[in-house]
Amino acid sequence: MKALILAGGFATRLRPLSCSRPKTLFPIVNKPLLQWIFERLAQGGVDEAILAVNALTQFYIRQHKLSKCGLKVRFSIDPPKMPLGTGGPLKKAEKLIGHNEPFIMLNGDIYADINYRELVEAHRKSGALATLALCTVEDPCSFGVADLQGNVIKRFVEKPPKGKAPSNLINAGAYILSPEVFAYIPEGRAVSIEREVFPKLAEEGKLCGHCINGLWIDIGKPQEYLEANKIVLDSISNSIKRQNPASFSLKNPVALDEGVIVGEKSVIGPYAILGKNVKVGANAQISNSVIFAEAQIADGAILNGAIVGEGAKIGRGVKLLKGCVVGDLAKVKDSVHLHEGAVICPAKEVTETF
Repeated sequence: MKALILAGGFATRLRPLSCSRPKTLFPIVNKPLLQWIFERLAQGGVDEAILAVNALTQFYIRQHKLSKCGLKVRFSIDPPKMPLGTGGPLKKAEKLIGHNEPFIMLNGDIYADINYRELVEAHRKSGALATLALCTVEDPCSFGVADLQGNVIKRFVEKPPKGKAPSNLINAGAYILSPEVFAYIPEGRAVSIEREVFPKLAEEGKLCGHCINGLWIDIGKPQEYLEANKIVLDSISNSIKRQNPASFSLKNPVALDEGVIVGEKSVIGPYAILGKNVKVGANAQISNSVIFAEAQIADGAILNGAIVGEGAKIGRGVKLLKGCVVGDLAKVKDSVHLHEGAVICPAKEVTETF
């Protein structure tokens, strides 16, 4: 079975971190999101993954050299300066996907614990042209919403106005599609599959839904990205191997990648995730934060609710409060205090408190 992964977005809401990596390569508990996706697809019986990307995203993914988990991985490249939406990349990849059997399509920016074998079986039994994975949320108005009766979606509404959603069941960003769906997608232009294709299939009685119960997390904004890491860390914390350090303190749950060095009397956690080769000085405190690989945190720094980009340097006595985001290779000089929600662009040097 084949899977098409949509990974060509620009993740503008995750800037400045997305200035130097696509969203699908953001680490979730020190593992790129795309790696999590590959693992689940392989477990679900998929043998080929097609990545619908722009040229820059293709470059970043190739540079990361992810484990393919036994999958054959190919790329379908969006035309330059012509974003194709969600349906356009599907139409462009038609020849790669073929018309032999149903296939999986999924958003490459969602962390979802989906049983793909179960989803495929639900699609085969339904006889529909498309079967959507659905999950329940409190506020559905930022998503595509399904009016589900039995297993048939009678109406599909993309991002309905407040109070107008037909249910709390939303599109989880993963579908099983039969090849006949290609006939519903115009060629050579941007197409929204959620606004142009799914509502039409619902009208024709050819759209079904299958509810999932596992973890489902959208990482569209920095706070959602932090929350995603916390939820996943909670779910896997029992499987993480830890040392019992003599010189510093760990407050679980925490995740320390290879090569992490922590100085004396520092306190790491709870909910601290430190990437590969991160260096932390003495008497530092890091909690509710994600620190990307190769970052350096100096003596006495306090980080609570922050995201620190790859290779960034945080000086002595620095304080980063809730919602602070420091871009890759940025430098925050000694004794600077950044207030809640402060954002530092990549490679910028910060010398004053703000």
